[in-house]
Amino acid sequence: MTLQARIEADIRDAMRAGETLRRDTLRMLIAALKNKRIEEGEDLDDGVQLAVLTHSAKTRADSAQQYDDAGRPELAEKERAEIAIIQAYLPAQLDEGEARAIVQGKIAELGLSSKKEMGQLMKAVMADHKGTVDGKLVQRLAGELLA
Repeated sequence: MTLQARIEADIRDAMRAGETLRRDTLRMLIAALKNKRIEEGEDLDDGVQLAVLTHSAKTRADSAQQYDDAGRPELAEKERAEIAIIQAYLPAQLDEGEARAIVQGKIAELGLSSKKEMGQLMKAVMADHKGTVDGKLVQRLAGELLA
């Protein structure tokens, strides 16, 4: 079953259960996937679908932060609830320790030594672990580990 089909089936389940937040969040995901399909002009592969979901989760995290800064905790909490729903469809994210080990291994593998080579490191790590590691975390770790 494709990711989009799974989400559509879960929308029906949420409707039957009366879970309005889950239903509405999943509908927004379907809309985002359909918009991306129109933009691409072809069916989306799994990697692109996961990228759309990841982008949706990051957008909501940014919104939650802005709501917190503006003193609107009820809206921030709603955004965080939507993030939790989206994350159920994403692969598990690596924690900082695992990400650090991956970055250190890639530095050794590529023989990198300076911050000037950070782009090469980022590209290699993100290509190997797309969707399972946060780019901002990798960037921060790369900055720490490259002298």
